[in-house]
Amino acid sequence: MLNILFSAQPPRWDEYETPLNAALTKAGLTTNLSRDHAPDTVDYIVFAPNGPVTDFTPYTRTKAVMSLWAGVETVVDNPTLTQPLCKLVDPSLTDGMVEWVTGHTLRHHLGMDDHITKQDGVWRNFIYPPVAKHRPVTILGLGALGAACAEALHRLGFPVTGWSRSAKDIPNIRCLSGDAGLREALKDAEIVILLLPQTPATENILNTETLALLAQGAFIINPGRGPLIDDDALVAALDSGQVAHATLDVFRTEPLPSDHPFWAHPSVTVTPHIASSTRPETASEVIAQNIARGEAGQPFLHLVDRSRGY
Repeated sequence: MLNILFSAQPPRWDEYETPLNAALTKAGLTTNLSRDHAPDTVDYIVFAPNGPVTDFTPYTRTKAVMSLWAGVETVVDNPTLTQPLCKLVDPSLTDGMVEWVTGHTLRHHLGMDDHITKQDGVWRNFIYPPVAKHRPVTILGLGALGAACAEALHRLGFPVTGWSRSAKDIPNIRCLSGDAGLREALKDAEIVILLLPQTPATENILNTETLALLAQGAFIINPGRGPLIDDDALVAALDSGQVAHATLDVFRTEPLPSDHPFWAHPSVTVTPHIASSTRPETASEVIAQNIARGEAGQPFLHLVDRSRGY
């Protein structure tokens, strides 16, 4: 029998206990899922960074740590974590992110805010958006979420450029990488979507210099991580008109403080980190299948590269 420790906030246990036990059984595993195993008896940890486990040293028998979160920036540098760490790639999380990103991309592309929030009684039927094929979109980050969003926007007709730190090859997507590739990806982009992980190399990737590369009046959509954007540089770009609007779902401090300038800025939409969430049923299946792979002697999926931070 495998001892699996569930280390997350108490409300998550209420959500995950039943579907995770069901998924483990479905995967052919005999397990004891608990929040209270003695550390030296634990075979796997199902882990959230805000849960009770912060020191992995006593978990000498643990074969892998299965993250409940897609982002691992708060744990990847933990010096006590020597066990393999697997991030969560949940198909429902991907679906939700594709829907949120597509919705806000179309919102800005079609200029929907003008008709939803700015009605003034004037009939302006001479103002209309370009078709999608004339609206270049750049996605920073081509992991599972970024690639899925890129493919969805391509199917709608947008010319999509994707950028990642290492080279990628995705059909129908112009894929760039490296420092020179970043400048090329951002040059004259009209909509920029950020889906990068948070690492020292990606912090403030949108700053005064890189924001100046965008097309005048570009739109920013950030459901990735707050520190990807220099807040002050973004506000300056919004005030100058270089950026027409920013839709932000993630922030350096969450919840976003009530006195933060983003709340009151007329060209910023704040959403409270709800672009997409993991769903216990599908996330449980991903975790259970990965544990089954480990028990069968197969490589774990979605292993985190500690040197890159994701």
